[in-house]
Amino acid sequence: MLVRYSEASQAGEEQRNIMVIDAKQVAQLRAMTGAGMMDAKKALEETGGDLEKATDELRKKGIAKAEKKADRATKEGLVYAYVHATGKLGAMVEILCETDFVARNEAFQSFCHDVTLHVSALDPQYLTREEIPAMEVAKQKEIFVEQMRHEGKPEEVIEKIVEGKLNKWYSEVVLLEQLFIKDEEKTIESLLKEQIAILGENMQIRRFVRFSI
Repeated sequence: MLVRYSEASQAGEEQRNIMVIDAKQVAQLRAMTGAGMMDAKKALEETGGDLEKATDELRKKGIAKAEKKADRATKEGLVYAYVHATGKLGAMVEILCETDFVARNEAFQSFCHDVTLHVSALDPQYLTREEIPAMEVAKQKEIFVEQMRHEGKPEEVIEKIVEGKLNKWYSEVVLLEQLFIKDEEKTIESLLKEQIAILGENMQIRRFVRFSI
């Protein structure tokens, strides 16, 4: 099965270019992103059959869809646990969604598994940066400021450098801002938004805990 589409030139004077997109590409993109057939097909058409660009396009659209659902109530979900084979490391997360139907969905449960696996491996300290006590942030900022002064950085640039270092620190201790252990092209927050777009419901990582011996 082949899908054909025509692309008009900007001025409308050039001859239309006909491009053939193999259905295997559509299937591959769906497997990579979880997108529906029509969304995957359209993304490939818009990007000239480039799988990487089509994936990025779907992610952008997914984030936009997720943001529209952000205010919807999440009263269902799962408490999901992961324990490493050694029995000495594990994590538990509470992830919410809107309906029990989605909570029982294999894709939702797979997402829960990935988050617990990530928590076990990277040991985040907080869910969001807003949860970090102000005193801890102030202490960390003071450490960075002293480091910069010790290195002889001019006072007028220290604040900007420290801001960048704080953002880097947040990305290390805040779960939603950490790079996903299975795909460092995305954060846990962007992964969450992708799942919201795929499953069509608002979702929320409510809390987590990590255990280790």
